[in-house]
Amino acid sequence: MLRDAGQRLLMGEKLAVLGSPIAHSKSPLIHAAAYEELGLSWRYTRIRVGEDGLAPFLDGRGPGWRGFSLTMPLKEEAHRVAAALDPAAMESGVVNTLLRLSGPGTPRWAGFNTDVGGLAEAVRKAGLDATRTAVIGSGATAVSAILAARSLGAEHVSILARNIRATSDLVARFADSHEPGSQLRLHVEGTSLRHPEALDVALHPALEATLVISTLPGPAGRELELPAALMRIPLFDVAYDPWPSPLAERWRAAGGTAHAGIDMLVEQALLQIRVFANGDPGLPLEAEERVLAAMHRAAGSRS
Repeated sequence: MLRDAGQRLLMGEKLAVLGSPIAHSKSPLIHAAAYEELGLSWRYTRIRVGEDGLAPFLDGRGPGWRGFSLTMPLKEEAHRVAAALDPAAMESGVVNTLLRLSGPGTPRWAGFNTDVGGLAEAVRKAGLDATRTAVIGSGATAVSAILAARSLGAEHVSILARNIRATSDLVARFADSHEPGSQLRLHVEGTSLRHPEALDVALHPALEATLVISTLPGPAGRELELPAALMRIPLFDVAYDPWPSPLAERWRAAGGTAHAGIDMLVEQALLQIRVFANGDPGLPLEAEERVLAAMHRAAGSRS
């Protein structure tokens, strides 16, 4: 639900995924499959937009535009320009979904973060244990990974990243945080991958993890220095194109298991479609199981 929940939604039929690069995105296929199953004539495309161009792009959208999906590098800028935010977007500082709000003049947009719920559901359906989670990376998707792990009951999160300042910021933001209504406080610590030898300490918390979530773009995992012991822990890699990703290939070569991010893409898209259809990511669609199955078929996922 939005803090600015009193806003009435505009009913345009045009949607798109925005980002740069964007040509590789499977979102148009996934969304089109859902809208066909729902009997909706909405049109969903992909448009290349850079971070500096997001605000003017949104300002120029006519009333036919209903909303947008956002991918990198737009998720933090979308949070800045949104006029209203759902709780996940407020806490994370990340927006991956924009829904047009009614009103005269320049368009206004409600911002949502469906990455948190989508990742949590994909991890849950994969049967993975998030009790002690190691998150690789420190960007916008890492924020969503921390919150997804917390929502799944994580007690401890280790952040493994090269950006020391960003890692420290994440520790400061989320250490001792808790889910609404829960008394379970999350322990968070960070470790620099600029000094991977630090991870080889036998009892280091990262090596005691029950789950590793990589939030890195696919190519970034090719040369990343990681201890072999980490690769014996199940990996959920948010990358999905190409699959297996370079990191997943390394994981499997080391004898570990790796799960692809395509299921996260589908699950977060389902929540986006709830937003576009109902204005609320928590309000299910009609015949949602059938819609979700169509989306998985379009994505080529195994679920």
